[in-house]
Amino acid sequence: MLYNAQNGQIEIKEASMDYIKFGTGDRHLVMIPGLGDGLKTVKGMALPMAFMYREFAKDFTVWLFSRKQPLEDNATTETMAADLALAMNMLHIPAAVIVGVSQGGMIAQWLAIDYPHFVDKLVLVVTMGRQNNTVQSVVGSWIEMARKDDFATLTTDNFEKSYSEKYLKKYRPLYPVIVPFMKPADKRRFIIQAQACLTHNAWDKLDRISAPTLIIAGSLDKIVGCDASVEMAQRIKNSRLLIYKNYGHALYEEAKDFNSKVKEFAL
Repeated sequence: MLYNAQNGQIEIKEASMDYIKFGTGDRHLVMIPGLGDGLKTVKGMALPMAFMYREFAKDFTVWLFSRKQPLEDNATTETMAADLALAMNMLHIPAAVIVGVSQGGMIAQWLAIDYPHFVDKLVLVVTMGRQNNTVQSVVGSWIEMARKDDFATLTTDNFEKSYSEKYLKKYRPLYPVIVPFMKPADKRRFIIQAQACLTHNAWDKLDRISAPTLIIAGSLDKIVGCDASVEMAQRIKNSRLLIYKNYGHALYEEAKDFNSKVKEFAL
């Protein structure tokens, strides 16, 4: 199979967690996706994910983890980090390069704070260390849309706030095809994960992160804002900041050199 790509599932705490594994490298790289995981887990996505991140396949064994399901009603980004630590332990994953995107970056912060032995290096992408008005407004509105089962508006708003105008001009005509398929099987799961974004606050403990850290932001980020990354870089020791000037929240998909920048730091 392409890049030894495998779909997997592990049982933890009377729940299940979907994951992907690919690559042949001796070192390990763990990727934690964002809030989109509340709409669709990584289940069955091994081949497309392995192709998307093929640049890492030679040097790393790469893992992508969804949140467990079902999630507790009071799940937080910190308890999600505890779940991930348990899964890494059960799968015998040693200290790894941890790459967290958006909410995945919030979980990655807690992993580095509470379970530092699992973190060799840390990459925090379009995320935040504490609350701000931008994320409260955006994610708060998504929760209300989800409660009303208005996932068409939620998905459209997500696209509009995530991508650059250049990208949107190209893909807006596809909204009628894409949007109807974005309704989650379990809206409760999405709402729990979204609420966890709105309660995330690792600010007072960010200075405990000792792993070398790369923080990546988009100057046009309309979901968490660019300033959130700037202040994290000031708070986390041994960190450096990379800002993409012409991209927003979805820079990890749009910026052609994103994977190479992460790989350069990871190695």
